[in-house]
Amino acid sequence: METTVLAGASAPAAGRRVTPTGRLILSADADRDVWLAARRSGIGSSDLAAILGVSRYGNALSVWHDKTGGLPLEGDDSEPALWGRLNEETVAREWARRNRSVVRRVGLVANVDRPWQMCTLDRRVLECPLAETRERCAVEIKCRAAFKAGQWRTGCPDDVLAQTLWQADTCGYDHMHVAVLIGGNDFRQFVVRVTDHTQLVADLRAAGALAWEQITTRRPPVLPASADPDVLLDLYEQLHPGRTGEPVAIDRDGDAQDALADYLDAVNDEREAKSRKTRAKAALVGALGDADTAYLGGRTAYSFDEESREYVDRARLREEFPGAYEACVEDRTSRRLSIPTAVREAHQV
Repeated sequence: METTVLAGASAPAAGRRVTPTGRLILSADADRDVWLAARRSGIGSSDLAAILGVSRYGNALSVWHDKTGGLPLEGDDSEPALWGRLNEETVAREWARRNRSVVRRVGLVANVDRPWQMCTLDRRVLECPLAETRERCAVEIKCRAAFKAGQWRTGCPDDVLAQTLWQADTCGYDHMHVAVLIGGNDFRQFVVRVTDHTQLVADLRAAGALAWEQITTRRPPVLPASADPDVLLDLYEQLHPGRTGEPVAIDRDGDAQDALADYLDAVNDEREAKSRKTRAKAALVGALGDADTAYLGGRTAYSFDEESREYVDRARLREEFPGAYEACVEDRTSRRLSIPTAVREAHQV
């Protein structure tokens, strides 16, 4: 059978059913800013992964702010996202070649019964290699860094599993294919079957429905205490990039006051832990005498190894090579949490 990748020509019109339970909202060749705006009208597969807390790119609160217009539409791609999009066609073609199949770009699809349940299929498979009837399904394309290879040892990682099951449920497929290129030269493929994850699919749909209800009623979700704080900090930077508002007052018995106490306790714990670590290091090095390795029970317990690090004398670089300094050194602004000494001292009392 001929391996074919179709794109562009004779693309289906918006509004037409393109999967068993999916209606086309926007074609694959739509402008990116139009697609970004259109995906705010529902919950997509990457949104669902964030809502579940298995995505490093967001959480339920960031999805809520995005869908309600609190965040700007996505700007320029990060390097991983950019190269992922650029390599998507190559990975799709290779999957089609290896499976002697035919794939085609689709676009943004919404479930006919739950219009808020949406997904952007990377490629629709017109001739599934698993079925004698050559029924249709879809393939999700991923490009991941080499250090992520361990996450794909026995199957798809949690975020990809959630995305593909959401896509299958949106479109009415009983399975999805996944093709991933790891580190630029390690191609792997998997099949995700809905029947293997029946309860999870029901949970995904319930989570999506709750998130959409919160969005339409403008009722923000309450995040669990286990929510990734780095994702939250990134969200707050996106929501308030300028910090031009008036100072706020916090209650003595409020959450912010409790957080301030927790932060100061953590600073003290960190300082004490660092001191303990340094004292222990001094004792270990002292026990070595003139040696660089210590044994315990005939096995290496620890060693005191030399290491080298590149060091740049920026003052000399600026003076002797001003052109190189200007080309390679840039100022980057960031924010740090500053707590007055009086507040710190009062917390010690």
